[in-house]
Amino acid sequence: MAERFTVTFESLPKNLDELKALPESSLTEPQFAAALFVAAAARFPEDREAAYEMIDFLRGPRPLSPMDKQFIRDRLMDVNYIPNSYFAGATTQNGYTPEAPYSITFETNPYSYDEDGYVKLWCKSSGADSPRQVVLRNKPSTGQYFLWEQYLLVGIRPCDDAWA
Repeated sequence: MAERFTVTFESLPKNLDELKALPESSLTEPQFAAALFVAAAARFPEDREAAYEMIDFLRGPRPLSPMDKQFIRDRLMDVNYIPNSYFAGATTQNGYTPEAPYSITFETNPYSYDEDGYVKLWCKSSGADSPRQVVLRNKPSTGQYFLWEQYLLVGIRPCDDAWA
């Protein structure tokens, strides 16, 4: 049976210190790492380096490579609203602008726990017809979940505001 997990932030972190101050930064649940990734990616348009630092933290012992950074930059260069499309209340009509508090929901399916040590979660974007996947890897020595793969930064419907 599918499970649903909703993570809510009163405000989105602007840097690594703010991200680490959030209770979800314990990374003790897979949805914490997944939600924090979306929050970190949402920071990219205002401060790329801060976004990279936060994502680096979420990857644990596997830091971002120059190629990983290029991938993120390429995906968000002209459509920086993609991460916001995963938050409740963001729509094409409002330029994918969610309002605080920022809630994001993830779901499991029968394939979520197929591979030992990994969890696959799916998240719905208001700009896509089907949910997108994020894969978290468990580090048994700490019990934490770290970002392993994400398929969240892919194309979505353009927002209705051509100036967004």
